[in-house]
Amino acid sequence: MTPEEYVERVLNLVESIPEGRVMSYGAIADALAEVSGRNSPRQVGTIMARHGGGVPWHRVVNSSGRLPPGHEQEARARLLSEGVPMTGDRVRIRKAGWQPDGEGPAQ
Repeated sequence: MTPEEYVERVLNLVESIPEGRVMSYGAIADALAEVSGRNSPRQVGTIMARHGGGVPWHRVVNSSGRLPPGHEQEARARLLSEGVPMTGDRVRIRKAGWQPDGEGPAQ
């Protein structure tokens, strides 16, 4: 898989996250690891920072539920409007986490 194809796969996966649910950078990397040969949450974060403006970027958080750096206020407002459970400024990832196979929360 080329780097461009990986970017496309990441963005397509983020587009598929249902309203009211989230995925972590690591969960996205894990979900694509087998087909891509890559497994780097940092790489997913870089892709989101460079190319994620056209997808529901606010639904991607870190593994502890922290919101996208530099966009916390907007992400929090969007997530709350979707009904995402939060404690303070963190998503309750065990309740709101999503996996593309639909089996339980993603972390």
